[in-house]
Amino acid sequence: MTDAQKAPDLSTGYRTHSCGDLRASDVGEKVKLAGWVQNRRDHGGLLFIDLRDRYGPTQVVFHPEGKETFAAAEKLGAEFVIHVEGEVAERPAGNANPKLTTGEIEVHAAKLEVLSTAETPPFEIQDWIDAGEEVRLRYRYLDLRRPVMQKALLARHRGVLAVREFLSGEGFVEVETPLLAKSTPEGARDFLVPSRLYPGKFYALPQSPQLFKQLLMVAGFDRYFQVARCLRDEDPRADRVAEHTQFDIEMSFASQEDVFRLGEGVMRALFKGGAEIDLATPFERMTYAECVRRFGCDKPDLRFGLELADVSEIVKDSDFKVFRGAVEAGGVVRALAAPGCASWSRKEIESLVPVAEPFGAKGVAWVKFEAGEFAGGIAKFFAKDVLASIAKATGAESGALIVFVADKPKVVDASLAALRNHLGAKLELAEDGFRFLWVTDFPLFNYSETEKRWTSEHHPFTAPAREDLDLIESDPGRVRSQSYDLVVNGMEVASGSVRIHEERLQKRIFEALKLAPEQIEERFGFFTRALSYGTPPHAGLAPGVDRLCAIMLGLESIREVIAFPKTQRAQDLMTGAPGEVDAKQLRELGIRPGD
Repeated sequence: MTDAQKAPDLSTGYRTHSCGDLRASDVGEKVKLAGWVQNRRDHGGLLFIDLRDRYGPTQVVFHPEGKETFAAAEKLGAEFVIHVEGEVAERPAGNANPKLTTGEIEVHAAKLEVLSTAETPPFEIQDWIDAGEEVRLRYRYLDLRRPVMQKALLARHRGVLAVREFLSGEGFVEVETPLLAKSTPEGARDFLVPSRLYPGKFYALPQSPQLFKQLLMVAGFDRYFQVARCLRDEDPRADRVAEHTQFDIEMSFASQEDVFRLGEGVMRALFKGGAEIDLATPFERMTYAECVRRFGCDKPDLRFGLELADVSEIVKDSDFKVFRGAVEAGGVVRALAAPGCASWSRKEIESLVPVAEPFGAKGVAWVKFEAGEFAGGIAKFFAKDVLASIAKATGAESGALIVFVADKPKVVDASLAALRNHLGAKLELAEDGFRFLWVTDFPLFNYSETEKRWTSEHHPFTAPAREDLDLIESDPGRVRSQSYDLVVNGMEVASGSVRIHEERLQKRIFEALKLAPEQIEERFGFFTRALSYGTPPHAGLAPGVDRLCAIMLGLESIREVIAFPKTQRAQDLMTGAPGEVDAKQLRELGIRPGD
């Protein structure tokens, strides 16, 4: 059912219909309505009230003949909650509002009851308000009255419901897993909860139900799902929140191909149920290595080109010392061609440098290519045939600006990926629609310069590629994983993997991560023991509900589809969380105030 369709039976003592219910076919009917006063207008002795609830608005008319009712209506303010009784009438000729589903009618009020008065709101309850996000979050209960916010949450509801129905139809069972669990610090930072009954010990709030869903596979529930709340105590990031919701899915006796088929079904159900959008499947696929080579990152936006080109071999013997030195030091020189940007001024070109610098780039070199000629920037350091080779490698056409970054591969890739996204947005290159991509064959390990050890690229329960098992101890950096991400329009929206289901292989991975036997037992002993009791091969996926709904609805921030979100710094401006607690509570938990 869409928002424009007739609402369900909501009749109570306060209302016979919702404020979005009435049509021309109801003219002459006696009705009761209840809702919020959107605004009040005085037109030649008649008072008009737009009465609103989440189903829409209805125009209510008060006539001076009903003195008491009219006098009460004159005192109504914005956001008062009222109950009215009256008769449905057709609007006078020429006064219909085709933009409203109730635009052909109005209700002539015979009775008015004020159920609740309201202070003047800090902003108008309208879709077009320009209040800042902090004000909106501080008064979130008012912000959520706005139709645009209600439509977003209703679309989310319909989408989640459609996914639940889809997964149930595929034989999945919804199971709730614990919120108070054991801390297993091998991922992001946990939110810790002190135990009153066991002083000095702590629960951890779940970053995901990862181990519990795998244990459900051990238990024989071969198809599990949950709309799960997940919490991570991460440093502030623009695209993350401290608590999020995900569709948590796990399947026994399943391969990567099975997960892809199911995941695409989940996406179809969500977009169709939430926004009446039909997605084309199957989705595109690309290995991690190919993504990085072509786009510099593992979550490329495929709605536009601007592919990267490695020009290290072309420039390694050039007179330009920066390029030559980078290649000699084991680095790379890569480039991309920005169409139509040869006309840019030096100031415009230099504005690209701050885009790349946060990723480690020491600068951005450039050359203009126009009408077969090369000019500006570093063009003077290269022979024309070398520049022609660069133009060919980057696919540059006349009028292009070719930009370069030279450094270690990770710095170059990250910097050019940021430049590519920046240019794609600035030049408005992205096509409309949704370009989904499965990214596969991620590295199993990532070397941490800080910790001086190998860490998990995703998490330590991801299965290695079978053909790379012999490399786990001898060459960890070359081990590929059986993990995969789902990306859409340059954003990761789901992550998953084939899991390790053999106790010995799981312990090998822990050992490769430099966990001592006693650490393995303390943190994961319950889990490795479970694997020893007959565990089926299994795999899973965890699509993020918040981000997917925001993308589906074309919203820039995931906070627009979360009822009560935290700020980027994990604060709840409405309730004041996190807040202090009194000394008595701390003493009960064995925590001394001031520690």
